[in-house]
Formats: sequence, structure tokens, C-alpha cells
Amino acid sequence: MTGKLTNELGTILIENEVIARIAGLAAVECYGVVGMAAKNMTDGLVQLLKRESLTKGIKVFMVENKVSLDFHIIVEYGVKISAVADNLISTVKYKVEEFIGLEVEKINIFVEGVRVDK
Repeated sequence: MTGKLTNELGTILIENEVIARIAGLAAVECYGVVGMAAKNMTDGLVQLLKRESLTKGIKVFMVENKVSLDFHIIVEYGVKISAVADNLISTVKYKVEEFIGLEVEKINIFVEGVRVDK
């Protein structure tokens, strides 16, 4: 389902892919987030997605013009996961509501892995 905004000039339809891209770009700017993750169903391995395909780590759900988002992320080793999650939720909620004009009802975060730098 797509987002729908209506005013006196007409109707604007916003695809889920657009919402996912805006949310993904906002998420990777957050401190402690390395990137989005995609899980391979055949072998169960998680891979870090490149910036071009980060929308694959985000699922968008629309119910009555309210957005719900599921993020599958990889975090940096040594950061407090709850602080990263709080920052991600507030940043993404603000940016999606500001850019798109639809209310963000819920954001679920699934930490799929931790990256350790050498």
C-alpha cells in the first residue's frame, strides 16, 4: 500500500520504496549504525548492504496513512545498543514525518550483527 496525501490541488501517492529510502538514509547517519542488513534465507548468514541497496534492510507497512517501519541493522562494536536504537528511532521518525508528511506510528529495530573494526 502506498502513502496518500490529499489537498485542494489533488492527491499525492508516495511509494513504499521512497519511504524506505528516506528512512534508510536517515538511519545510516545515526551514530553506531554501520548499515542495513539482509539475511540470506538459505544459509542464515547476514550481510551488510551497500548504500545503493539499503532499502532491502527496511520493511515499510502502511495502515490508514500511518507508517510502521522494520529496520534490520548492523551496529558498531562497543556502542550501547539501546542508545543507538533511541537515536535511530527519533532521527528516522523526525525525518520521515518532516519530508513525507505522514505520521510514523511504530519503528521496530532488529540488530542482526555487530561489526568489529581492526
